[in-house]
Amino acid sequence: MIEVSKATCAIALALALAAGGCGYYSFTGAALPEHIDTIAIPGFDDQAASSLPNLADVLTELLIDRFVGQTRLSLVSDELNADTVLSGAIDRYDNRPASVGGQERATLNRVNITVTVQFADRLKGQDLVPRRTFSAFGEYDPIADGLEGESDAASDALAQIADDVFNAATSNW
Repeated sequence: MIEVSKATCAIALALALAAGGCGYYSFTGAALPEHIDTIAIPGFDDQAASSLPNLADVLTELLIDRFVGQTRLSLVSDELNADTVLSGAIDRYDNRPASVGGQERATLNRVNITVTVQFADRLKGQDLVPRRTFSAFGEYDPIADGLEGESDAASDALAQIADDVFNAATSNW
């Protein structure tokens, strides 16, 4: 027979009550206020000068995947019918050499992307994530990888931004 002390039971009960009282929690670590059931994620604007098309579409899809796939939220297309709205824009896109080799040629380029995001609770009229800037980068070999490498580096940066936005929006509950 296994003996469990009263202190162990008390700690387990306290942890269970604390987790249960803070809103929705999933095994991915995502937590949101209980009154939120739907989310609208309108297409992000691309205000950056980039040589790559569809960056905003890629970011929007990454965010939809995270918020719908890792929470209990349902996606709605109409912002007016959503409990929450996640909106934003790609503000900056930079592709610069990060390392220079022989003959003054770039051996490694870094793609930096900066995005401004706001996550609003429409039901309570408050921001869950006030207007905030997120940045990330990806690197590639411009000689060996060319435009495909730049695209992959941008995708890596956008994926990191989507993770950071998701974590910021779901970790405070």
